[in-house]
Amino acid sequence: MPRLALYALVVCALAVTAAVVSFVQGYWIGVVWVLLAGLSSNMAWYYLRRAKAQRDAGRAATG
Repeated sequence: MPRLALYALVVCALAVTAAVVSFVQGYWIGVVWVLLAGLSSNMAWYYLRRAKAQRDAGRAATG
């Protein structure tokens, strides 16, 4: 797993946790945490797909 994808997943998990805690405590700032979780989730998917595409391109070039 690419390092940037792993970091993005960690940020996503922390943002989801922060959103849950915020909503449980009654703070609407949790909406910002939900948006951050969505952004970091998309970043993780992007880096994972990019690494897979590079891996496949490398195999096609050598095979």
